[in-house]
Amino acid sequence: MNIGDKLKGTITGIKPYGAFVQLENDTTGLIHISEIKPGFIDNIYHYLSIGQEVTVQVLDVDEYTQKASLSMRTLEEDRHQIPHRHRFSSNRHRTGFKPLENKMSTWIEESLQFLKKED
Repeated sequence: MNIGDKLKGTITGIKPYGAFVQLENDTTGLIHISEIKPGFIDNIYHYLSIGQEVTVQVLDVDEYTQKASLSMRTLEEDRHQIPHRHRFSSNRHRTGFKPLENKMSTWIEESLQFLKKED
């Protein structure tokens, strides 16, 4: 079992701070309440129940006890990723901010002329 692995398991116990999971590889792990889903969880029993089958991602593994820190939140966040869009550049032309830089001196000059007329 490595950090980042996605495994299936069964909830074997629930406490106010998190849920204990028996993983398919006979390892025990804990899903801390903050790792169940994004956002605030007021009552863990509304989201999980004993015997429930879950898919989790390994956050950390204690080498001595072979117990794992697990997360369901990271898997949910992966599903809801929104593609990042560049608003001020064109990926096809690779122009970036160059057109703005080229026009900047002209805009500054126009602005100064406008302000002088206002005085």
